[in-house]
Amino acid sequence: MASSPCGSGNFDSGLEIKTRSVEQTLVPLVSQITTLINHKDKPKKSERTQQAIQRVGQAVSVAVGRFVGVGEAIAVENEELKEEMGMACFEARRAGDAIAKLTDVGMPVAPLVDGPKTVFSNRTGMVKAARMLLSSVTKVLVLADRIVIKQIITSRNKVLVTLEQLERVSTFQEFVQIFSQFGNQMVEFAHLTGDRQNDLKDENKKARMAAARAVLEKCTMMLLTASKTCLRHPDCESARINKDAVFHRMRFALEQVMEIVTDARPCGETKVLPLSIYTGIKDFKSNVEGLHEGLYSLPQQALFDQLEAVVERTEDFTDSAYTSHEHREGILQLCQLARQDTDQLIAAWREALSLNAKEASEEMELSILKTCQSVHELRRELHKVAVGRAADLLKLHAEHLPLRALKASGGEGNLEAVAEYARTLSEQKEQLVETCRLLCHVSGTEPLEITCMHAEETFHVTVPQIISAAQTLALHPSSKIAKENLDVFCEAWESQLCDMGVLLREINDVFEGRRGDKRAYLTLPRPGKHSANLKTVKAVKLDTEEQSTISKLGLELRLLTSDVDTEVEKWEDQEQDIVRQGQSMSSMAYSMYLFTRGEGLLKTTMDLFHQAEVLSEEGLQLCSSVHTLSTLLMDEEKGVVLSEMEKLMCLCQQLQMGVRTPVQGKTATFQKVDSSIQNTRAIMTVVIYLLPVCNKLVRKYKSERSSLDSPQSWRDRQSSTPIKDGALNGKNSNGFGAKSLEKHMASLTFLESK
Repeated sequence: MASSPCGSGNFDSGLEIKTRSVEQTLVPLVSQITTLINHKDKPKKSERTQQAIQRVGQAVSVAVGRFVGVGEAIAVENEELKEEMGMACFEARRAGDAIAKLTDVGMPVAPLVDGPKTVFSNRTGMVKAARMLLSSVTKVLVLADRIVIKQIITSRNKVLVTLEQLERVSTFQEFVQIFSQFGNQMVEFAHLTGDRQNDLKDENKKARMAAARAVLEKCTMMLLTASKTCLRHPDCESARINKDAVFHRMRFALEQVMEIVTDARPCGETKVLPLSIYTGIKDFKSNVEGLHEGLYSLPQQALFDQLEAVVERTEDFTDSAYTSHEHREGILQLCQLARQDTDQLIAAWREALSLNAKEASEEMELSILKTCQSVHELRRELHKVAVGRAADLLKLHAEHLPLRALKASGGEGNLEAVAEYARTLSEQKEQLVETCRLLCHVSGTEPLEITCMHAEETFHVTVPQIISAAQTLALHPSSKIAKENLDVFCEAWESQLCDMGVLLREINDVFEGRRGDKRAYLTLPRPGKHSANLKTVKAVKLDTEEQSTISKLGLELRLLTSDVDTEVEKWEDQEQDIVRQGQSMSSMAYSMYLFTRGEGLLKTTMDLFHQAEVLSEEGLQLCSSVHTLSTLLMDEEKGVVLSEMEKLMCLCQQLQMGVRTPVQGKTATFQKVDSSIQNTRAIMTVVIYLLPVCNKLVRKYKSERSSLDSPQSWRDRQSSTPIKDGALNGKNSNGFGAKSLEKHMASLTFLESK
């Protein structure tokens, strides 16, 4: 949004806006200025209109004054921005004053040529003032955004300094003292980068930030146990290797975050994603379909070369030892078919060009359709192979047998057995790494490609760390800390397998036309609307270790929400109360999953408890809807539904009582968080069972009454619960910055229409 249309002029700030908060702050300003300028085009200006415009002008002047005041305070606190911010604030104040004068129509407009200048008589002046206001306000916001970046950089630098201190410690006492400081710094860094991730406009950058933050989240716990193991067994080479690998990975992830935040590139190079088969087919189809409009849009050889590049990349599938003979033959046949159809298209194209045709012939149109269809079928086959293999691997490794064997062998001090099971785990890693590479080819969006590459890298680096941790335990089988260290690395592996399951579902969503975005039904209730008895409870944030502990539980919750979404989409009538309530509960459970990752709108434990209570209320409403349905069922059907409904009701009441029970102290609060998420997981498990059962019974009920419409006889009796949006109010105010200015921009409410 470097430039935006406004009346007959363009307001070009000359600055690239990279975050949603800055952009969304400017959007209403552009809209309102446009309205002011467009008053010139209205033939009659009543006294009421003139008075309204005068009030607007005065409001603009006051609002800009407050806005500039915050900008000037930022300048005082940040010497390096003082000159730039001061100039931008000066221009904003001058533009606000100019708009106030131009909208001062309190006195009658004189008929003389040299009469007072107003918004009605001096459109050029109004456009100029509006352009200056928008440009200067944009500059103030972008400069303030630099402060946010500066905060992240400062936080990262603190983390790096403490990380170096941790690497050099030689005693447990020193380590515990420094790690406590490090943990607090990592929590601060996680929240700053989480806010930045959510605010970024570029989806690829968001995906890269999410990947880097996931590494830091998991490595923080690994660093704790790996360092303790090394301190306990200072002469153990495998323990040192294990620890060094964690420190190296954390530094690399910190640098990745800095690249994204500062838009820096090592050696000035631009990072480009490797071309996937999906992207190659998409570009190829776009060029083929472009021939409908112009026969001279590209050289014929270019089209053939594009297809050959796609076919060459399918070798990742056909050359794989894990691809079945049947699938390999299917891919090769579809590649050959795509070549034949492209050859026919090029032949028809050449014939049309030889006749100096200006548009595609009927034969060429048919060839275009056939070529697009053949590459679509190729993509479908590749998707089936990649997703099928990934699903099979996740199912095969669900029991984590090599991990169990490694733990047992290490605990027995059996180095030979550790080596044997390490080879088994390494083979599993190679399968997963290759599968991630295939998924990257068919993922369907660049952000998902980035996530696939992150998964591939994580599988690749985690196995050597698990093996070194197992070797350390085998050398010191009675060491509790060595056992704990191996457990942490094994949990990281299990967590990555869960992440891969989520990734698989998202890739399927994209392929089937669902973007995988969660529909926002209920987030946080407004203060005072729910849970009045919770107001006195102190809201806290979980530290890194606690966040890590609940992350696995959160991933299970994420998988359950995906299952609920899948079941909901199978309903014919999407307006059913049961459907809406299921969707709403899924959305709220998803926000609780994001909390376990330190992301999303739920920032504190208080936020989580509010959300859990609203989810329980929605669950009780779902029970009411299901009970209404049960009145129309036969006895044997009713028994099944009522049994699950009663189970859901008990779980919702249990969750409600749990979140309303006050607790004291950090440990009790964490236990309450853990209990809330576990209860939510149990609730969503019942919802997943109820949705398909209810859907089947509704279909049966409709069929028995030979009606294609929804069963009004019972639906009309359902209690309809309006879903209201909640919002966070006044959170994340860390000194002066873009968010502080955003609040003051809210007062720039001009006249929308008259």
